[in-house]
Amino acid sequence: MGADSGRRRFVRASWANVLGNTAKILVEGAAGLAFGSVALLADAAHSLADLLASGVVLVWGESRFEEADHSHPHGHARIEPLTALFVGAVIVLLGLNLLYQSARGLLEGPDVRFSLVLVGALAFAMVDMYLVYRYTERANVGLDSTALRALAVDCRNDLYTSVAALVGVLGVALGHEWFDPVAGGVVALLVVYQGVSIARENLTYLSGRAAPEHTRLAVEETLLDHPAVRGVHDLAVFWDGPVLEVEAHVEVAGDLTLDEAHDIETALVDAVRSMDDVADVHLHLDPEGIGEWKECEE
Repeated sequence: MGADSGRRRFVRASWANVLGNTAKILVEGAAGLAFGSVALLADAAHSLADLLASGVVLVWGESRFEEADHSHPHGHARIEPLTALFVGAVIVLLGLNLLYQSARGLLEGPDVRFSLVLVGALAFAMVDMYLVYRYTERANVGLDSTALRALAVDCRNDLYTSVAALVGVLGVALGHEWFDPVAGGVVALLVVYQGVSIARENLTYLSGRAAPEHTRLAVEETLLDHPAVRGVHDLAVFWDGPVLEVEAHVEVAGDLTLDEAHDIETALVDAVRSMDDVADVHLHLDPEGIGEWKECEE
């Protein structure tokens, strides 16, 4: 996929989230205000955070497509997890505020009136978010954007929060007004959980955390599969933004010519780069049996 095509898909998916969340906010917010539903206002407020997040992704996340330059020699890929981390932080803060509002509604007593308009607003919200979720997921195929993935997860979770809000509204219809703030509290907890999950995932990308052990073993096996490789040590596989970086010392025969060593290194780099999520590979060829240079410093 070309960079221009990928950029267009990214922008279209970001706009879909902006417009979808705007529509959801207007419909749910108007219905919630008209009939005093904390559950609908909580769900609409959740989408307000989503709107902010999708706006940030639209304006900021697109820079992932910028070419490497003198100030960012490894490209701009890290902007994506940074953007997604911002999304997660905003969602957590909003969720905590919604939890406070729900608790206050329970303590002070709810003031909500049932109407089929509330049900209709929630039905619209669920269809709206499902369509945006499916579109975002489809647009992200081949892009593997962490920012778009965060938005897609957010849209999917919106379906759950809307179901919780619907339970609250139906409880009001049955004469149990306290269902509404309780549903708002459930929505708030789901929002906080979602934000924490997004933030934790992207902190992994930004902090240079090591890849899972099975990934490290797969890289080691790929290196050892080459017939000229006698051993591998000092292997490090870690996240550099949303992609993996590999560093390793590879043991080969000590009597190789420079051309032969170069060909082996090129083949190894290509093999490891072909693995999922791997971007940069840095290898150092050591003569077999010479010992690690770190151990010979004295």
